[in-house]
Order: sequence, then C-alpha cells, then structure tokens
Amino acid sequence: MSTTTAPDGPLLLTQKRIWIIFSALIAGMLLSSLDQTIVSTAMPTIVGQLGGVEHQVWITTAYLLATTIVMPIYGKFGDVLGRRNLFLFAIALFTIASIGCACATDFWAFVIFRAIQGLGGGGLMILSQAIIADIVPANERGKYMGPLGGIFGLSAVAGPLLGGYFVDHLTWNWAFYINIPVGIAAFAIAWFTLRLPSKKATKRIDIPGVVLLSLATTCLIFFTDFGGDAEEGWTSPLTWAFGGAMVLAVLAFVMVERRAEDPIIPLELFRNRTFVTSTGIGLTLGLGMFAALAFMPTFLQMASGTSAAVSGLLLVPMIVGLMGTSIYSGIAISRSGHYRKYPITGVSLTLATLLWMSTLTATTPIWVICSMLFFFGAGLGLIMQVIVLVVQNSVAPTMIGVATSTNNYFREVGASLGVAVFGAIFTSRLSERLNGTFSAFGATPEAAGQATSTLDPAALNALPDQVRDAVVSDYAESLAPVFLYLVPFLVIALVLALLLREIPLSDTSGMVARGEAIGGEEAVRLERERATAAATTGPRMSADVGASGSRPTVPPAGAAARSDS
Repeated sequence: MSTTTAPDGPLLLTQKRIWIIFSALIAGMLLSSLDQTIVSTAMPTIVGQLGGVEHQVWITTAYLLATTIVMPIYGKFGDVLGRRNLFLFAIALFTIASIGCACATDFWAFVIFRAIQGLGGGGLMILSQAIIADIVPANERGKYMGPLGGIFGLSAVAGPLLGGYFVDHLTWNWAFYINIPVGIAAFAIAWFTLRLPSKKATKRIDIPGVVLLSLATTCLIFFTDFGGDAEEGWTSPLTWAFGGAMVLAVLAFVMVERRAEDPIIPLELFRNRTFVTSTGIGLTLGLGMFAALAFMPTFLQMASGTSAAVSGLLLVPMIVGLMGTSIYSGIAISRSGHYRKYPITGVSLTLATLLWMSTLTATTPIWVICSMLFFFGAGLGLIMQVIVLVVQNSVAPTMIGVATSTNNYFREVGASLGVAVFGAIFTSRLSERLNGTFSAFGATPEAAGQATSTLDPAALNALPDQVRDAVVSDYAESLAPVFLYLVPFLVIALVLALLLREIPLSDTSGMVARGEAIGGEEAVRLERERATAAATTGPRMSADVGASGSRPTVPPAGAAARSDS
C-alpha cells in the first residue's frame, strides 16, 4: 500500500483535535444504533399506512442484511483507501436514505430505502471504531470505547421511546426526519476535523471475495429468517436451500481468499490466537445476548400491560448497567493497562443472570425483572467494547479496520442465528401453550388459532382476568426455558475468556504507527510552533505555515516530524 500524506504533513493529534473528532464519531454511531431500534414501536403504524403488514419482516431484514454485508467491506476498504472519505460517504448515504424513508409512500420503496440506510449504518459502526484506533493509542483507547459502547445501550431505550412518541404525537415519518439534523451535524464536524490521509490501493481489490461474502451473508440471513418463520420453518426445502447455498458460498469464499492478492478478510487473521479467541467470544455472546434481548421486551409488554413505548422504560435498568460498566471498564483499562479480567467477569455475570432469568414466572415482580436486566446489562458492558479493543491491539496497524469489521461481522452472524433459532423455539412453545389455554376456556380450535395469531397487549388487556393471567403464564413458561438453552453458549464464551491472553497495550495510535500522524507531546509542541508562527508572521506568512507546516526561516516542521516518526 502506498500512502499519500496530507499536504501539510502528518496530522497533529492533539487532545483537543481527538475530542473534536470523537464528537463526530459519537454522532455517527448514534445515527446507526438509534435507527436499529427507533422503528420497532413505529413499525405497526408504518406497515399499516404503507400497506405491507404481511411483509413487515422485510423492514428489519433489509436493514440487517445490508448492515452485515458491508461491515467487512468498509473495514477492508478503510485500511486500503483511507477512512475519512468512506466515513463521510456513510453519513451522507444514511442521511439521504432517511429522507427517502420519511417521504416514502409505497411499502417496497420504504424497504429499499431501509436497505440503503443499512449500507450507510454498517459503515458508521465499523469506521467509528476503526478511526478511534487510528487516533488514540490502545493504552488510552478504553475511555473512548466505553462511551461508544454506551451509545448502543442508550439507543436500545431511546429508540423505542422516540418511535412511540412520534407515532402518538406527530407522525411515524419523524422517526426518520430526526436523522437529518444529526446527520448534517456529523457530516459537518467530520468534514472540518477528520483530516485523515487518503490512500491508493497498490494491489488488486478482491471483488470475487466481496461478491462471495455478500452471497454467503445473504443466504445466512434468509436461512435464519425463513427458518424462524411460522409458514416456512426449519423443515422447509426453501430454508435448507438457502442453508446449502450458504455453505457452498463459504467454501468458495475460503478458496478465493487463499489465492487473493489482497483478500477482503485475510485468512492470516485466523492464525492469530488472540483474534480468534476474542471473535469467538463475540460470536457466542451475539448468540446469547441478542436472543435474550429480542424477547424480553415482548414479555414485559404482556406482563406489565403497558404499551410498547412505555414498556421500553422497563429496559432502563439494563441500559444503566451497560453504560456504567462500559464506561468504568474503559477508564480502568486506560489507567491500569490490564483488560483480561473484564471479559471474564462480564461473561460470568451474564451467565449467572441468564440462569436467574430462567426462573421467570408470571408472578415475578417487575422490580425483580428490572434487577435481572440491570445485571445482564452490567455483564455486557464489561465485554462488548473491551473485546473490540483486544482485537485491535492484537493486529498490525495496517489491519485495524479489517480486524474490527471481522469481529463485528461474526457478532452479527451470532445474533442472526441466535434470534432465529431460539426465537423459533420460543414461538413454537408459546403458540402451543396459547392454543391450549384458549381451548381450555371454551374456544374452538379455529377461534383459538385466530386469537393466538392476533394477540397483542391491547387484545390481552381486553380479556377476562382469569384468561389474561393464564396467557401471561404461557409467555413466562415459554420464555424461561429459552434462557437455559442459551447457557451452553455463554459457558463456551467463559472458557474462551479464560483462554484470552493479555498482550501489553500499545502506546502508539494506528496513524502514528503508520507514519501518517504525530501524537503526544510532539504533536502539542508542533501545534504551538505553528500557532506562534501564525501570530508573529502575519496573514500571508501564516497561510504559508498552514500549508507547509513550517516557518520559512527554519527547516520544515512536517519534514522533521516525518523523520522522527
């Protein structure tokens, strides 16, 4: 790879510039994570007005599919071509697609714009994490990664609440209008502050790898979607056709990557023990975490009798736990330089909480459920961003992007499998129990099936007290065993966490290591020299200083910096 430096020499990574760049990354991460949840409470209204109730699963599938596909692509292309322009492109694409979603009058047009949003959202997620590694050394990165992880937790609650508020008091379109000012602000901040160098690829871009990875991911998402679907299910030939196509695409992808000049996912990553262990933790955590989070809100709505928007407030304890431990662990790692104990503690706490959740019944007090969610979130906060930091610290500076994106990719793969497989177990058990309950109270088989398929919180509240209590019990008795089924995967995650080696955290950021920037005390000194030169030589001379990074009467500061680094 050949790297072209900025016209004024390497970027000076002063603390002030780092925090300004970080504000743009926070805005970008907020855009991506908020939009994964804000649609949940607005979806019934959206599909009702646009006429797509029977196809509403495509709203979620389109976004998830697009996001997952582009993760490795953004990661690799960022390493090869530079991350600034890609980050700006992702923000612009996401913001424009938000306008399209808000203005859509047709269901399938809305789905297409949701997919385009996913293409931008996947880039925002990956590039935010990779840019932090570019500008902040690993031994200081924890205090920045913690808030990024907290954004995910905040969005999990803020998204449904905002979506519900917009539907109740404005229109569903505002769930997308809200992205526009945030996107414009993020773009403006990134445009003026994110002075990362552009690069040129010196090796052939791995287009066959991109195509095969996209095909494998598409087949995986469809395999899990159709497998968890009530009409198709896991015995459907269509489901297994996608499963077979996925296996063939993966095999072809591995063969292509072994011969590619510059593979989209270098197979050498999987010879890195720390990377494999950390990514394995992310995969198994994705299986357990997202499966648990996918169905708990439904139970809370049924058990508390509140609306989707209001029941979202019951998730606040989980977010408090997640944000608290995420920020705490990040600061503690930056101070001590040690990280191994946090994934071990986090997985152990999450595992213990899942066992506690398996005792859930219809009579479990809401405050007890909220306590469960608090400890569940606290466990996740000790794992999620720490694993990303460990992965970034274990690879060469030139592979930060692809390592970050691959780790996130496998976590999303785990999430897709977990939600589909354990969702199918939950819904099949629930349908069987609900049919039995309605039949026991005198409903005909046809009426029981109809009542089961159309049951929602409003319909539940209209039922007689005795029937309502029985239905809530059905939900609890169907959901509690699912948490036990997740336990083996968390046990695997715990074993992997115990096997995780602790590598000393690097004291050099990615850009400094690659010779693209100057950090630390040297950056502060050069920044002061430039400011002094600008103040003492007048407008004409200060313009020259800004362009060359030097004073005419002394050797160029930029050149001296390059030789030092």
